[in-house]
Amino acid sequence: MALLEVEKLSKSYGSNTAVAEVGFHIDKGETYGLLGPNGAGKSTTISIIAGVLKADSGSVRIDGQEHGVSNAATKGQIGFVPQELALYPDLNAWDNLMFFARLYGLSGAKARSRCGEILEIIDLTDRAKENVSTFSGGMSRRLNIGVGMLNRPRLLILDEPAVGVDAQSRNAILESIQRQAADGVSVLYTTHYMEEAERLCDRVGIIDSGRIQAEGTQRELISQVGEDDTIVLSLGGGKDRAVRALKELSEVREVSVEGSEVRLLLKDARSVIARILEVVTASEAVLRSVEVQEPDLEAVFLHLTGKALRE
Repeated sequence: MALLEVEKLSKSYGSNTAVAEVGFHIDKGETYGLLGPNGAGKSTTISIIAGVLKADSGSVRIDGQEHGVSNAATKGQIGFVPQELALYPDLNAWDNLMFFARLYGLSGAKARSRCGEILEIIDLTDRAKENVSTFSGGMSRRLNIGVGMLNRPRLLILDEPAVGVDAQSRNAILESIQRQAADGVSVLYTTHYMEEAERLCDRVGIIDSGRIQAEGTQRELISQVGEDDTIVLSLGGGKDRAVRALKELSEVREVSVEGSEVRLLLKDARSVIARILEVVTASEAVLRSVEVQEPDLEAVFLHLTGKALRE
């Protein structure tokens, strides 16, 4: 059952259309990614969904209830983590969390308990009494996410939360989000990093120029654009016999050879790989290595929009 339903959402600024009839849904406990380059309409879309920006047209429903900037009941079910840091640098991590907990209506023992839980989730318990002004970018980002989780949201919205941080901090951020999803929280995650979407998201909506160009699981998106998988074999003696035999396989669409490397184009390589290895073994070729290369979301985005994801 859908927790979030978005229908024909549109927003313009003068003659500039930021969002054009965007529609998608997120099921309970699902992580949905909006994948697109900067300026694609991701931030505008989620700002409307979070209830901080009014749409020109379209609708948003949370668990079947109409949702908008003035609906406090549905807003209370959302945790929103903006791309910009919403923290007080002169306060320590604990005091920041306590301040925002009070804004959420938590106080006393409940506030202290929840702030303690959040510090554990974002792995900052040992830095709780340090001023945020001394934090690294990654630590600040993690605390920013923690603030968005204080109210135990049913829908957690994150606008590129890992942008501009080092690899270790990015991994910590993604792990904390995965833990929320494992606990049944629905997640709406925007990014222009393909690898983040692949790691986190059950389904992905590819957005460009304010429109959803396609959506689905990674494999569904790849199948929509007809991309082939590639198997790369490094062969020694007996290579020519192996190549002739591989060309006879109905599953193999194309075989190319460059030096010791043999590249096979085909659909669903993982279901065929065992047969490929049988043929190579039967030809008595020396197999040095094998690699399966599956199309990724970057390739899908390029196919759909004619440009690279990070342009």
